[in-house]
Amino acid sequence: MNTFEKIYSVVEKIPRGKVATYGQVALYAGNRHWSQVVGYALHVNPDPSRIPCHRVVNRFGETSQAFVFGGSNRQAELLMSEGIEVIDGKVNLQKYLWDGRDM
Repeated sequence: MNTFEKIYSVVEKIPRGKVATYGQVALYAGNRHWSQVVGYALHVNPDPSRIPCHRVVNRFGETSQAFVFGGSNRQAELLMSEGIEVIDGKVNLQKYLWDGRDM
């Protein structure tokens, strides 16, 4: 399994109504230093219906300004459609952060 496949495998497991950080995805994919690589992988997501990249936010809970499917507003819309509150482009990580139990 290549690096991007490992990343996609983790992102697929983030449950509806939860988010993960780039660093968290990197750690679960096998290397905590891959945060930027996670961003690159999500930017070229081959199957957004299967790989919910909108559920990945930065370490502060902020949505991505460069969200590949329509910018931060689109990412916020997708998150809100799952019941996640997004206030000023930010998600409350204490409330919505995935605990990784499905790993």
